[in-house]
Amino acid sequence: MKQGKVVVVTGASGGVGRATARAFAERGARVALLARGREGLAAAADEVRRAGGEALVVSVDMADPKAVDDAAQQVVDAYGHIDVWVNNAFSGIFAPFTEISADEFRRVTEVTYLGYVSGTRAALRHMLPRDRGTIVQVGSALAYRGIPLQSAYCGAKHAIQGFNESLRCELLHSGSGVRTTMVQMPGLNTPQFDWVLNRMPGKARPVAPVYQPEVAARAIVHAASHARRREYWVGGSTVATLIANAVVPGVLDRYLARTNFEAQQEAGEHGGPGNLWAPVDGPHGRDFGAHGRFDEEAVARSPQDWLSRNRGRVFVAAAVGGLGAAVTAGLRRRG
Repeated sequence: MKQGKVVVVTGASGGVGRATARAFAERGARVALLARGREGLAAAADEVRRAGGEALVVSVDMADPKAVDDAAQQVVDAYGHIDVWVNNAFSGIFAPFTEISADEFRRVTEVTYLGYVSGTRAALRHMLPRDRGTIVQVGSALAYRGIPLQSAYCGAKHAIQGFNESLRCELLHSGSGVRTTMVQMPGLNTPQFDWVLNRMPGKARPVAPVYQPEVAARAIVHAASHARRREYWVGGSTVATLIANAVVPGVLDRYLARTNFEAQQEAGEHGGPGNLWAPVDGPHGRDFGAHGRFDEEAVARSPQDWLSRNRGRVFVAAAVGGLGAAVTAGLRRRG
């Protein structure tokens, strides 16, 4: 029996990571689940097995480079190699920059940016000698466009973008068979908005429109098998944001200043320290799953994502259609 790909997913205990692990499992993958929370990891492993994959649970804090190296070695010891590494783990703070302490900002950076760096380094250590493998960086529209109240997270996502571009150029220069690509995400219905440290008056929420995490998971799985493309944009809102930022960034600054304080929160109580320093699904926590509290408004399909993943076929169809129209018009003129 042919064994499936060996896939490592960081931040696999909930949200996008959880949905991505399940999506790879449905394709028969052997999935290594990396995260801090015990309850979420155990539940994710059960989902992977029920979906038809194999599961390996590795508890790790992505802010610890040595622990990340050790986690990668555990995967190789168990499965022999790593085919795909998905960097997804992150933490964040919803607050004005002036209300974020230096230690808090550093922690977000160490998890969300340097965690990707450590994950990438650990993956390359095992992929480069085999001259094969794919690293998928889970990004965001915020990798290009900063928004208010998320300065630490936006800074980290911008850093990942620059880091990944540099690495991609180096791999291309060396003629390596290892690929890296990035998937830029829209607002998603994940538990993160109840996890992150929040100092806003209301409860944190994603900026609409909101997409289900399965939309993100499908894009990540596709990117892992089509990593020659430098990046993928998921969701119409991501496309609109990135184009507007490229064309009229100053206008967008003013628009976001006017609208995004309210757009990122809703009425309701919130409290607790969030998951900045410790997982909320630890020994005394609970499993939160892949979905957040926005199921009623979240959409499960993205036509833009389909077009992005199938742009080659769309271009061919358009070209054939145009050629057919031209031939028809020519025949009519001759007739």
